[in-house]
Parts: sequence; C-alpha cells; structure tokens
Amino acid sequence: MRLLLLGGTEFVGRAVTEEALARGWEVTVFHRGTHEPPKGARALHGDRRAEGGLAALAEGEWDAVVDTWSGAPAVVRDSARLLAGRAGRYAYVSSRSVYAYPSPAGADESAAVVGGSPDAGEVAYPEAKRGGELAVLDAFGDRALLARAGLILGPYENIGRLPWWLGRMARGGPVLAPGPHDLPVQYIDARDLACWTLDALAAGLGGAYDLVSPRGHATMGALLEACVRVTGSDAELRWTEPGPILAAGIEPWSDLPVWIPPGELHDCMHGSDVAKAVAAGLRCRPVAETVADTWAWLQSIGGTAPQRPDRPVVGLDPAREAAVLAG
Repeated sequence: MRLLLLGGTEFVGRAVTEEALARGWEVTVFHRGTHEPPKGARALHGDRRAEGGLAALAEGEWDAVVDTWSGAPAVVRDSARLLAGRAGRYAYVSSRSVYAYPSPAGADESAAVVGGSPDAGEVAYPEAKRGGELAVLDAFGDRALLARAGLILGPYENIGRLPWWLGRMARGGPVLAPGPHDLPVQYIDARDLACWTLDALAAGLGGAYDLVSPRGHATMGALLEACVRVTGSDAELRWTEPGPILAAGIEPWSDLPVWIPPGELHDCMHGSDVAKAVAAGLRCRPVAETVADTWAWLQSIGGTAPQRPDRPVVGLDPAREAAVLAG
C-alpha cells in the first residue's frame, strides 16, 4: 500500500505512520517540517494554511490518505479535492464531538450530528470536524472513511491528559482520585486507532465509525491504579465522590483529565455503542498496557510530554488539590 499522511509526525499521525511502516507500506508524510517523521517515511513539506501550501502534493498517486486535521474545514476541502483523482481512499480522523449534544448513553453512528460546512474557516471544534467530514465526502464519496475517535490516549500524547496523571502519581503522596471508583471510561489508544484505520483502508471500508473502547473496557479506578503501579511511587489514591470536587470549583475533564462525573455529559462522552467498529475489527489493548507504554515513552524523553500550542494545558493546581483533600 502507498500511504499519504497529512501530518504524521505527532501523536495520532505518528502512530499511523509507524504502524504503516511496520507493515511494510510505502509511506509519504506531508508536513510543515517542524518535527522529524519516523525513519523510513518519505517527507514532503508544505503549510496547508498558506497560499500555494499544497504545491508539494501537485503530483503523485497513493492508495490511501490519512488526514488528522482538526482546524478549518476548508483546509481539508482543498486537500481532498486536490487528491480525489490520485488517491484511492481518504480516511479522515474525525471525532465523536460531531454528534449533537446531548447524545444519550448507547448512541451510535446513527445519532444526530451538528451542522457544518466544508467551506468554513475557523469554527468551533464540533463544527470543524463535521465540516471536515463533509469536505472528504464531497470529494471522495463512498471512498471516504470517517474515523470518529473519542478520547485518545497513549504514547506521543501532546494534549497532556494521561501524562498529567502519570506525573501526578510520580510526585506521590495523597492524590485526589475522582470517583466513583467504578466509573466507566471510554477512550482509544492511538496505536489501536492506527491499526483499525489502516485495516479499514486495506479492506476498502467507507462511511462513519465510532472508535473508542467498548463499554466495560476500563474504569477510573483501573486507569488511576495502573498509573500508581507503573510509576512505582508512594501515591495514595483518596477516592472522593463528585459532590465535594464540584463544590470546590474543580472542572471535570480539564482540571482532572479524563474524568467526567455521572450524568448527561458522562453518558455522551463515555457511553458510546461501538458495535459497528468492533464488528469491523476494532481491538483495544488493556488499559494497563496503554498506561505502562505511555510512562515508558515519557521516561524516554525526560519525563515531560510535548504540548500542542492550540490546546489548553490541563491538570489540577496542587494547592487546590490539597484543599479538597483537607476538606
């Protein structure tokens, strides 16, 4: 397979590139040149946001394209139109955020989606991802694959969610552990997302697929306990019900990454029915493996994860954590 990665040097894009290279695929990475692509990939340089930024893609043919863009849909539109006659299939890494809120627990790909336009500039994230989907569908039709990922974790994470928890456990001491302990969590390891996407492209799949772990795959307890184990610290999880945490003004998801208390938002974010993707081959590695591999990666780069400049820094201030624990 000849694969073109639009991106391919960080997090999900890097996971896809490495998996494709491991399969012996011929991989071309189109990027701005800020980070080095994995060894073995051919690099083309350009800025998709700039006038003439796609010039390096004016020639060439590929069996498949993978695009992880999360900004203006018009950028996806221009790339998809340019490649429509020279690429077999186009996989767009979208998001479950395209679903209209609130989507109930058990919702699947048939749930209502937000509005969007393939011609839009910078818009809110849900509309941006939906616009990107429409751009790919316009150009590729049934050759378009929409990988609607949920929460993504794993090595190379540059958002800061799992790296923050690992860093917090490594500091040790009493840790504010947001409950309930058995609260379900849905996510996908970037490497499992990469494997499924490449398998789906090779199989000629098209259309939309929700990609997170099946319900029952993981809980907050399993996630945080795995973080304690791999860091080998003296961290002591102090499980706390949502009430006192919310009363202290601590924000789910941003102050305490991954965690969303029971309720409407939790049902939306951690209650997806992924039977369609599982039937199409989705396999999710154990949460302990994702945590251990992310910790090993962090250690290999000095303990500090990279941070995407277009995303807010996540994590709870130690003083606010201590205040709740002292409760």
